[in-house]
Amino acid sequence: MIKIGILGAAGYTGGELIRLLINHPEAEIVFANSESNAGNLVCDVHEGLMGETDLRFTAEMPFDKVDVVFFCFGHGKSWAFLNEHDIPNNVKIIDMAQDFRIAAPTHDYVYGLPEIHREEIKKCAHLANPGCFATCIQLGLLPLAKAGLLCHDVAVNAITGSTGAGQKPSATTHFSWRNNNMSVYKVFEHQHLHEICQSLNELRPKNAPKVADTLAEKPSEGDITIDFIPYRGDFARGIFCTEVVKFDGEEGSATNPTAEQLSALYTDFYKDAAFTHYCNAAIDLKQVVNTNKALVHVDKFGNKAVITSMIDNLLKGAVGQAVQNMNLMFGIDEKAGLRLKSTAF
Repeated sequence: MIKIGILGAAGYTGGELIRLLINHPEAEIVFANSESNAGNLVCDVHEGLMGETDLRFTAEMPFDKVDVVFFCFGHGKSWAFLNEHDIPNNVKIIDMAQDFRIAAPTHDYVYGLPEIHREEIKKCAHLANPGCFATCIQLGLLPLAKAGLLCHDVAVNAITGSTGAGQKPSATTHFSWRNNNMSVYKVFEHQHLHEICQSLNELRPKNAPKVADTLAEKPSEGDITIDFIPYRGDFARGIFCTEVVKFDGEEGSATNPTAEQLSALYTDFYKDAAFTHYCNAAIDLKQVVNTNKALVHVDKFGNKAVITSMIDNLLKGAVGQAVQNMNLMFGIDEKAGLRLKSTAF
């Protein structure tokens, strides 16, 4: 059994993580930390778990009794926590925040996108779990990046459910504002652009244009950008993303693949992926909600491709992917505890 500690267990990601782990065949939750809820039943906060667990929140953090600890903190808090607490070297860490997603000489965290880093994940002790928008957008673009087919600015539109904003109420998350409503936010400035650009540049051939991280630098001549417009949706969970990519040359050439060639490219890229699937038919959000699946579809219109990708933001976009990564880190079935089914209605 993998013995697990959870920090920040009272939020949305903490609750979803507990829901997965209490049904995981090879996992045991040793502690679920929440100082403000210490002593309370987990199901009093995460009411959907009523009747499924008698686990209680605790203020204690017995790191010597666990094999892995999940950080379900808000962004920026992981660095601070590690500066104030000692975690034994034999305890693995899976961080859900963005603190360690960008590679740097100051840390050894592996970016946990299994579709491109499976072997590194298997060997790592510290893992940075990808962001929800970042996961969905990357999965739509990675095959094109590897093939050197990203040569022009990419237009991205993605809409997320309200759970993407976390459990703490705000002016844009309460029901009366969100219901029957849509809005944009952080236009061209969403923080997930950092990790998206990092992965696309990692895969691109050396002679292909660089993807400029416009939040960190100004594009140089010849660079391309990811022009990302995020939307708030009037649903609770899921991300629906469309991406427009422009090609050069005659259709069927090396720089302008046909629809059939694109389909083959994506199918081959994801042939060994445990949860990411290329679909020949159009896809819709309900196919992935409450699952760890990611679905991708491509349509071709002249010299442009429209890629549709979608995930559940709390699962493949957060704790589902984190559990998938835990499975890889401990050498067990990658799908263990994640055989979740979507609903038809």
